[in-house]
Amino acid sequence: MHLIFQDEYRVVRPRAPMPPLHVRFRRFTTLNTTIRLREGNLHVSLSDVLEGAPEPVLRAIAHILIAKLYRKPLDARHTRRYRHFSSSESVMRQTELIRQTRGHKTILGPKGQKYDLDEVFESLNQRFFHGLMGRPLLTWSSHMARRSLGHYDPAHNTIVISRVFDRRNTPRCAVEYLVYHEMLHLKHPVTVRSGRRCVHSRAFQQDERLFPELAAAKVYLRQL
Repeated sequence: MHLIFQDEYRVVRPRAPMPPLHVRFRRFTTLNTTIRLREGNLHVSLSDVLEGAPEPVLRAIAHILIAKLYRKPLDARHTRRYRHFSSSESVMRQTELIRQTRGHKTILGPKGQKYDLDEVFESLNQRFFHGLMGRPLLTWSSHMARRSLGHYDPAHNTIVISRVFDRRNTPRCAVEYLVYHEMLHLKHPVTVRSGRRCVHSRAFQQDERLFPELAAAKVYLRQL
């Protein structure tokens, strides 16, 4: 790996002196890659998922990391190659398995001060899914997040809703919409098309428009 990074450093910065390089694989819970410049030394950390990656993919990663660090143009061939690799079915399965076995999920439970997420889920399940959707774990977030309002974590089969909505002045339609949106991620899993992840497919968006108070919920969410 050191030689690969040295080669790509020469490509990105052909006239710059070569700094000492420290490259290692680490047991990350995701397909993480990081690069840091500290006291003239380049420190690179790569997920151990990448240890068996083909050399062209490793060269693509080295190029992307070094180019981004020094704010140089990215070679489209390298970005395309890494995107195809990271979004391949086999790699996605491997990273999901690692998240399940290594990751830690904080579960505070569905019962809040105002809303019970289990009750909201079951109500939506009956109204939109004929009561047939299996219930994942539902939990309020551990902090009052305003950027990540909700998400579905397939590795732990968990829907998390930001605790900022668990209060008396939050309209029920906003909480229902957030849970409904995440339920659609169970119905319409992420797919890969032409090397790109499709998170909100056309079918997903069509189902989302079936939520009767969609406009009112989005107006409230924009206020946050």
